[in-house]
Amino acid sequence: MSTPSLPRPAAAKVALSTVSVYPESPAAAFEMASRLGYDGLEVMVMTDAVSQDMDAIKRLVDTYEIPVLAVHAPCLLVTQRVWGTEPWGKLVRAKEAAEALDADTVVVHPPFRWQRDYAKDFVRGLARMGDETDVRFAVENMYPWRARSRELAAYSPGWDVRDEDYPHTTLDLSHTAVSGSDALQMAEDLGDSLVHIHLADGTGAARDEHLIPGRGNQPAGALLEQLAQRGFDGSVVVEVTTRKAANRATREADLAEALAFARLHLVAG
Repeated sequence: MSTPSLPRPAAAKVALSTVSVYPESPAAAFEMASRLGYDGLEVMVMTDAVSQDMDAIKRLVDTYEIPVLAVHAPCLLVTQRVWGTEPWGKLVRAKEAAEALDADTVVVHPPFRWQRDYAKDFVRGLARMGDETDVRFAVENMYPWRARSRELAAYSPGWDVRDEDYPHTTLDLSHTAVSGSDALQMAEDLGDSLVHIHLADGTGAARDEHLIPGRGNQPAGALLEQLAQRGFDGSVVVEVTTRKAANRATREADLAEALAFARLHLVAG
């Protein structure tokens, strides 16, 4: 009698984004990620001093004995002046940070439309930078901005990363909810360029919700199972909002739930 094969854990690692503990500090993210059993961290470079200081981040790595797997470049509206105002300079700093931390990925958003020179050369410029380092620049899917009944084209190139020939991409499930995209189809269309996941959820509202996976309408579990089946070996980063958590215990419970969700579904049959 043959023995039935057991499900195999996927090669992907599950990391916690430092932004997931906001308004607590990056240090709190390292402490919680280490204690809850995450495989690593994604450092979101924000306006706080610690996230911008790679020596401080290295000390957290050493203290909590947990690695940084990715660096999220400061691409948000609120980080327009972090690491200077020149967009390519920000990406150079992010690359250097990733190299210093032995992280393999820099997450980057498409340029805003008003960043005309940057947007014009974005695809070619990323390719040039990619030729100079082993760090992968994984461009993240975004979403159209909405004002009342109008959609605003905020990004150039556009929000849908399938429209450009990016060597590496990030799929964010909160963003697919806002854009109304089919996350499973997007993952299939991106193919081997898909190296990084922002695990979250959303309800399809016009705002970026970043819910705990399983609490919205996105096929988060099915996506992880699909990726596990095809041998995905990138990082799955829990990028959620817990800012309304009443206390540390509630925040930790949410992050433990997200980690359990990822472990449950990242199994290849």
